[in-house]
Amino acid sequence: MAQQQAQVKFTAVKPQLMVKTPKAVDAVNFYKSAFGAVEAGRSACCPPPTAEQNLPNILCAQLELAGCSFVVYNDDSAPQKIEGIGNQLCLETDDVEAAISKAVSAGAVVEGEVTEGGGACCGGRVGKVKDPYGYVWLICSPSNKCAPVEA
Repeated sequence: MAQQQAQVKFTAVKPQLMVKTPKAVDAVNFYKSAFGAVEAGRSACCPPPTAEQNLPNILCAQLELAGCSFVVYNDDSAPQKIEGIGNQLCLETDDVEAAISKAVSAGAVVEGEVTEGGGACCGGRVGKVKDPYGYVWLICSPSNKCAPVEA
């Protein structure tokens, strides 16, 4: 007799951006400055660092951005470079150029030109920036409706 599996319902997807220990607080401040993220909560390190360690007292911080949450996680095992892993974060806005400019003024680096059309997020305009911690952010105009997937 086959066992019936329990129904599982997920309530959220929260990307975790791993950042090297001394940069976690800087990363939180960057996302707040560059993208207007709001800090919703923070967990302190256990035990708190001593004055000689000169490390920020943060394990992780939950940030909210455009109705979604993500976590900046203090992790010494974080990769030095993220390139090649295939991970990108996409932000939608009506003013792609202004959003890119704001991110760059906060420390991001532009990657390529703003493109438009079929190569962009289901149409629309899209540009890329890489934040100081190696993560690539797509800055897109609101996407057109993509064709539904046939079952």
